[in-house]
Formats: sequence, structure tokens, C-alpha cells
Amino acid sequence: MSTIDSMSINALRVLSADAVQKANSGHPGLPLGAAAMAYELWAKHMNHNPKNPKWPNRDRFILSGGHGSALLYSLLHLFGYGDLSVEDLSQFRQLDSLTPGHPEHGHTVGVEATTGPLGAGMAMAVGMAMAEAHLAAKFNKDNFPVVDHYTYVLGGDGCMMEGISSEAFSLAGTLALNKLIVLYDSNKISIEGDTDIAFTEDVRMRFEAYGFQTLVVEDGNNPEEIGAAIEAAKADKTKPSLIVVKTKIGFGCPAKEGKASAHGEPLGAENITALKENLGWPSMEPFYVPEEVYANYRAIAEQNAKVEEAWNAMFKKYCETYPEMKELWEKQHNLDIAKDLINNEDFWAYEDKADATRNLSGMVINRIKDLVPGFIGGSADLAPSTKTYMKNEGDFSRENYEGRNLHFGVRELAMAGIGNGLALHGGLRPYVSTFFVFSDYVKPMARLSSLMGVPVTYVLTHDSIGVGEDGPTHEPIEQLAMLRAMPNFTVFRPADATETIAGWYYAITTKTTPTALVLTRQNLSQLTGSSKDALKGGYVIEDSMKEVPDAIILASGSEVELSIQAKAELFKEGIDVRVVSMPSLELFDAQPKEYKERVLPNSVRARVAVEAAIDYGWGKYVGLDGAYVTMKSFGASAPANQLFKKFGFTVENVVATVKSVL
Repeated sequence: MSTIDSMSINALRVLSADAVQKANSGHPGLPLGAAAMAYELWAKHMNHNPKNPKWPNRDRFILSGGHGSALLYSLLHLFGYGDLSVEDLSQFRQLDSLTPGHPEHGHTVGVEATTGPLGAGMAMAVGMAMAEAHLAAKFNKDNFPVVDHYTYVLGGDGCMMEGISSEAFSLAGTLALNKLIVLYDSNKISIEGDTDIAFTEDVRMRFEAYGFQTLVVEDGNNPEEIGAAIEAAKADKTKPSLIVVKTKIGFGCPAKEGKASAHGEPLGAENITALKENLGWPSMEPFYVPEEVYANYRAIAEQNAKVEEAWNAMFKKYCETYPEMKELWEKQHNLDIAKDLINNEDFWAYEDKADATRNLSGMVINRIKDLVPGFIGGSADLAPSTKTYMKNEGDFSRENYEGRNLHFGVRELAMAGIGNGLALHGGLRPYVSTFFVFSDYVKPMARLSSLMGVPVTYVLTHDSIGVGEDGPTHEPIEQLAMLRAMPNFTVFRPADATETIAGWYYAITTKTTPTALVLTRQNLSQLTGSSKDALKGGYVIEDSMKEVPDAIILASGSEVELSIQAKAELFKEGIDVRVVSMPSLELFDAQPKEYKERVLPNSVRARVAVEAAIDYGWGKYVGLDGAYVTMKSFGASAPANQLFKKFGFTVENVVATVKSVL
């Protein structure tokens, strides 16, 4: 190892340790142990250009062990990403800084994914590798490998313990994603001590069973050995690769090296001094980096810029040679391509017959696929039930990466994380699907979708006790409230074909918000009053003949038709009510105050919410004077019509409940 390489590696260690010490909070252990691995990768093997962090053909790097964020920020600073300064490093973990406790996509230039929940980055890396494989199969021509990059992900023992990594890498091996390289920071330490207390499996053997090439680096401080392993990983064109890099947590700090205490607490002033002395660092000044180290990083970055320049020249010639591919590329990467569908009559057309919204969603999916080339997705082994299969588009597999139908297997958690990776990569508009009750498995990664602001669509079917005979284990009750509670997440539960199409229109046109489409198993009638106003989240679907209605019934999904039926019965008794369809509480809340007042006038206090789920979330619309026809327990096993009757979702009960608030 050259002197400048050694100093450049130690610069990563020193900056990371100083950042954690200044904040008096953070995780110095991973940065100290993994610095050599990170430098070797970023400096000698990764194609990336700090001057253009969004270069489409850059290699992707995800720090799955996001607690080690100080290492990533030090890399970004030294390579010159986004002018991340020493001052930014000194503000590590402080309010409004560019260096938050865990990496945040869209907040700090160069951060490819928001990580922190261990293992999440592993699944997102698999999604990015799938995206690369799909786009390469679609766009590459002889002598024009316009999509040709690697996805690297770095994580430790915690990432390997979390079940999501097993789900994701099992699929990666099945798909033979050879552009995926996993760097395993194997230091055998977790927060509670030696990993032997809870984690003794042979990780390498596990990955071999998945179908990975596996490599071992015995000395995690030997860049040459690490580099040879990376090149061996690249050389295998048939499998993804795991590189086990044996490191020492807290390397270089005599009092902390190899100890659990190095993981999640500052080293302390004396140990910082000892670290710098042990590394032969030329200054004790916090955040000091010699100019020759900065010069080395600048030179590497300049060389990488030339790699992009060569790609740009190739891409220009590609576009000249294949103008039809240039046009497709532009469509593929155009997030606004679906906006014109708002006035496309064919897109909004439907057959006037009773149908399940899951079936109607399937109809829309097969329209979107012909209009949005980046549309791609699948389910957790449930496509025949969730109706999410795209006809004539092929199955994504190791034999056919161009296929647009994804098969995730029974892996809901990894599926959602992979969906995030597909969206983060760029060029794709992904959807994922399962039964609504299993959104419990999906939710942690859906939460990351919200945090990152990536427009993944979650198609969640079998949305209520209407599931019927499968019983309470499969009947979602509290899941609507769970998803509605997330910031920057849109839940859309349509009542008929028009609202289902509206939900999909929103999902494929939003740029910064994930969407859940919550759909029925049972057939619903097409409603005369439904309209594109569903895009406002809530609207009057059946109005009172009175200027001021006697009461307002609010409902979503299958309960809208029930509410309209109850309105007709109430009218026979001289009670004239308004029915408001509320497919999306989030979109309604985003409307102007004047619109919300027109739909739900404050003067009308007699209100009833009708929804086959718990009542959490409806109180702000119903108020203290209102009432609910909702679930108050788990469901039961019986035909759906019997369950709706058993739990009070009948015209008679809605009528009686409205009368009770008059």
C-alpha cells in the first residue's frame, strides 16, 4: 500500500471519529474498521463522478449499515460531492445539517438511499441491481453498453441478522444478478458484545446456498486483497457476489479496537488523541486533512469524470445510430409522461357492470403498461389474486431480464425494499402487491418510501372483512389507520371503476409520494355520481336536495354504495342526507379550506363515518357530535355477505346510526 493510499484511508477514519466526537453522538466503530474497504472501492473500482452525482451509468453504493454514516459523509467530502464541507462534517447529527445521524436520500448529495433500519439497504441494493439488469436488456446494443454498472452494498452483522437480507438475497441469487456485489463488514461485534451470543451461522455458506459467488478477505486493512476480491466479483458473469471482509471494529484506537464499546458511542478525547498518534496522523487538530490527501481524492475524481465523458460520447453516438432508442430512453426517464392521461377517454373507460376493484385495477395496469414504458412490477406470489400481471410483457428472470412482470416470491418485506431500489435507480415506475392484511410485513419499507419521497405504488387487495372465509387472520381491520398515519404517504381506497382509475392516475403521476391502492375482493356496483373529483380525496357523490343537508355520511371503498343505499331509505322517511366518498383522506386534507368547507360544511354536525375498518382517523371529520359504523373487533370466518351483516354494515344499521345523531 502506498503512503498516499494509507493517508487517504486514515483521513476517512480521522474525519469520522472527529465528527462523532464533536457531536458527542454516533457510531465510530464501523468507519474505523471499514475505511480501507470503502477507500479501495471508491478510489480504485467504482465508476462515479462527484461533479455529476446523477450520471445514469454510475455505479451505485448503498451503506446498509447506515449507523456508520460518518464514513459515507467523509467519503463524500473528500471526493467533493455537493461541496460537502468540513463545517458540514463538524455539524454531524445537528439540526438542519447536511450530515444527519443516518444517511438520507435527497438530503445529502451522493446518498443513494435512506438507510438505518438494518438490512433495508440490502433489499434496496437488490432492487437497483434488478433495475440495471432490466434496463440493460432493454437498451443495450452491440458495442453500445449504455447501461452497464454495478451495485455495491456495505453492511455488517446486524444487516445479515435481519430477515429482510435473507429474503432479498435469496431472490438475488435466484435471478443471478451478477452486477450485485455485497461487502460484508465482518467484525463479529454487535451492541451487546460478541456476535456468538446470538449469531453463529456460517454466512458464507448461507450465501452459497442462495447462489452467490463467495469470497473472503482475511485482512480488512489490506487494500490489495480487498481490490483483488472486488475484481474477482466483477469477473463472475453468472452470479451475484458476497465478499466477506474480516475487519476489527474501532480499528486504530487502542482502547476500543475489537470491543462493543466502539460501536455506538464517541471514542472520547483521550482516545481520539491515541487514535491519531497510533495512525501517525500529522495533526491533533480536529478535522485536519493534509493537502496531499485532498489532492489525491481530487485526482481520482478527475479521472472518474473522464469515464463519464467517454460514456457521454458513446451515448451520443448511440442516440444517432438508434434514434428510436433515444426516443424510448427519454420516455423511460420522463416522470411526467402519464399526466396527459387525465383527458384520455380510453384510459377512463370502463364496462358498466359490478366488479371488484382489484379486477378493475388489473384492467388499468394493462392500460398503463402500454403508455408508460418504465412501468414495472409484481407481487409476493399473489398476482392471480391481486390482478397485477401485465399481459404479453414477459416475466423478469435470469433468462429474461427484459420481462416487466416481477415475481418476488413470498417475501413481502424484501419486495417493498426492492421496490424502493427500483424507484431510486431511475428510469422505472414500480409497483408491488400483496393482500392488504400483509401490509404489516410491508410497512417498514413503505415507511422508507415515504421518508425518501419515492413514488412506489403498493397494490393491496382483499381490503376488509369482505375477504370472508379466510377469517380474521386475513381480514385487515387496523391497517388503513396504520398506513394513513404515515406522513407523505397516500392511501387510496376506491369505490368503483372511476375511482380506481383515479387512484392509479394519481399513483403514476406523483413524483414524491408513495401510494397504496386498497382494493376489494368482492364485486361493487358502478356508481352514477363518481367522478374524477376522486382525485381531490373526498367529494360529494350523492347530494341532498336541501341547501343544508340534514346529515352527512362519509365512506370509502365498498361502503360508499352502502351509504348511498342508506341515503335512499332515509329520504323515504323525510331525512335528506349528503353522501361523501372519501377514497383518500390525505388528498382531501390537502385541498383548499374553501373546498373542504363546501364538501363538509361546519354547520352540519350530524355526521356518520362508514368504513369496514376501525374508526381511527375519522374523528377529525365526524366530530364530537357524530357517530361511526366501523369495526370494533377482528373479523370472523364466513361468507362475506354474512360478515357484513354480522358486523353492522347494513342499510338498516346505517339508517339507525344517522338517526341517532340528528
